[in-house]
Amino acid sequence: MSAESTPRREVVTGEPRRVRPLPRYRAQSEIDEQTALGGAYVRSLMRSQLRAGLTAFAVLALVAGTLPLVFEALHSNALVWAVLGFATYPPLTLAAWWYVRRAERNERDFARLVEGLPAP
Repeated sequence: MSAESTPRREVVTGEPRRVRPLPRYRAQSEIDEQTALGGAYVRSLMRSQLRAGLTAFAVLALVAGTLPLVFEALHSNALVWAVLGFATYPPLTLAAWWYVRRAERNERDFARLVEGLPAP
């Protein structure tokens, strides 16, 4: 037999055409099927969002609740308008900024939990 008469064998490498996903436990299916565990996941998200909202509301109530005391102590209309116009906005802006960051972090953590990814 000569080397020319034997057919040449070639190996094709690449990604397989059909890949079966491994059966995994998915928290998303628990939520979609509205099981008790899925309900616990959603309640956990809602509880953390409610906690963030109540904290932001407490800061708002503290700022707005102390304004009459500040106005009584100032005894000046010009200072009252200065406080209303300038001094109240930074705490309210910071509270809103904190709330948005906290809500986004809660949602990101929940999505990571549902996807089964490890915590950072």
